[in-house]
Amino acid sequence: MVFRRTLAWSAGLSGLLVGVSLVSATLGYADIGPLAVARVVLDAVAVPTVGAGGLGWVSPFDLEVSRTTATIVGGLRLPRIALGAVVGFALALAGTVMQGFFRNPMADPSIIGVSTGAAVGAVAFIALPVSVPFGLPAFAFAGALLAAFGVYLIATEGGRTPVATLLLAGVAVQAFLGAVISYLLLHAGDGLETAIYWLMGHLQNSTWGRVRVALPVVAVFFVILLAYTRELNVLLLGEEDAHTLGVEVERTKHVLLAASSVVTAAAVAVSGVIGFVGLIVPHVMRLIVGPDHRILLPTSALAGAVFLVATDTVARMGPAEMPVGIVTAALGAPFFLYLLRRREVHAL
Repeated sequence: MVFRRTLAWSAGLSGLLVGVSLVSATLGYADIGPLAVARVVLDAVAVPTVGAGGLGWVSPFDLEVSRTTATIVGGLRLPRIALGAVVGFALALAGTVMQGFFRNPMADPSIIGVSTGAAVGAVAFIALPVSVPFGLPAFAFAGALLAAFGVYLIATEGGRTPVATLLLAGVAVQAFLGAVISYLLLHAGDGLETAIYWLMGHLQNSTWGRVRVALPVVAVFFVILLAYTRELNVLLLGEEDAHTLGVEVERTKHVLLAASSVVTAAAVAVSGVIGFVGLIVPHVMRLIVGPDHRILLPTSALAGAVFLVATDTVARMGPAEMPVGIVTAALGAPFFLYLLRRREVHAL
């Protein structure tokens, strides 16, 4: 029963993601129809053929599109859509875990300082004359993991990591890292505009390379987190009850924290700080599919992908393109306030 529900919801959300992505790929300054977009996508599905000239590649479809169209769709729009889907998937996935871990619908991936740590790394790369492989994403990823690891060390004592202590440590570390970001911005010089734009969260200048960097990390840790959906369900009862029911509470908490931190770090490293995806999407999906993480975890992740692709499409459709982080905040904050007014936000 649970498997069938999960499969049905996942199939529906996956179809919705494909539809939203197709619509998004047709929109922009260049007028490109859905058939042309489909042809460019299908053109990538080439099959090998052996002829007189040796091994070659042909498409099984009649794909007569201009080189300009192929460049716009395949080189600009599709990488951006793919990266948006990966980032939205990751942020909603981490948000679902954090809300279940803290048993609080107000929790999100930034609660233990991961996003702020990534911001420190990114701004440091922009402000300081350094050169490393992968550049800004590498610095952001390292900053995110260092912040999460620091919060974990501060909150852990005697092999135990109390949730309340972890939360307070996260707040304190975020405040300190916020001061570090402000200091770095003062010394950013010509990179100030770039740093501020990155802090707003955006998907501009997306490349297939960034997708290839983030996707494997998110996919691996998604599988790991799926294996812990039962433990997440039991933790909703409280740590003492979870221990009584055979869950290794501390070990489970460590795995959940580490996995959600890495997933968030991978997303923020390639897109900047995009808020509200990990807060709103899991909460809305919990109202729709219920609190069972066996269903909630994969459906929230897919819904996050749909949400971010859709909001990024809105962000780039105005007279002046906006960072998608502005749109997610503009849409997410009023909606969350609406939920608060209806008293639909409650403890898990």
